[in-house]
Amino acid sequence: MLECRDIVLHREGWEFAADLDLRPGGRIAVIGPSGAGKTTLLSLIAGFLTPDRGRIAWEGRDLTAIPPGKRPLSVLFQDQNLFPHLDVASNVGLGLRPDLRLSRDQRDRVARAIADVGLEGFDKRLPASLSGGQQSRVALARVLLRARPILLLDEPFAALGPALKSEMLDLLDRIGSETGALMLMVTHDPQDALDFAHDTIVVQDGRCHAPQPTRDLLRDPPPALRDYLGRAFG
Repeated sequence: MLECRDIVLHREGWEFAADLDLRPGGRIAVIGPSGAGKTTLLSLIAGFLTPDRGRIAWEGRDLTAIPPGKRPLSVLFQDQNLFPHLDVASNVGLGLRPDLRLSRDQRDRVARAIADVGLEGFDKRLPASLSGGQQSRVALARVLLRARPILLLDEPFAALGPALKSEMLDLLDRIGSETGALMLMVTHDPQDALDFAHDTIVVQDGRCHAPQPTRDLLRDPPPALRDYLGRAFG
């Protein structure tokens, strides 16, 4: 269980609050207007921000004071966070060792992860030579290799067209099924939430609402969410 217990963060006259219990293996969308606090929620869980009050815990272990690199999670950003001077194999290998001093077994694991995301033979390619979808696959391969029980995704596919985005969400679904990771994905697109998430957290004016079944929520959204989503939903 991931617990965000009585979390409060103050920033220049703005307050963020969350009190959530998220079960292992869940696929959860985080949706709401720009500036509502969606990325703030992920940043607190990841350790990039420290709450003024409250506690973040995973399986009973308090993570609140633990630095980001030592938390049991991976983060996937919109820009994929690939190093332009490193080839595909090296970018993926960073998921195992930051110094890239990989054993033969670790190099084999890198190759398998690259093949698993459909990029076999791309090991020596640089990120600049890849399409946006291929770069997303490299980032997913690194996440797959890290095998952390929590995966945070901050609009990772927002720059992709509908077909590529659907392909990436299908791949993410497969990775989730294989790893059993808890996944939280920030998105502005309600269709992403429908395609990906069992449950959805609505963030509005710095307040995180408890997860609700995605289809039920979008079938009959509360007034504030209906105003944000527009006529297409609700």
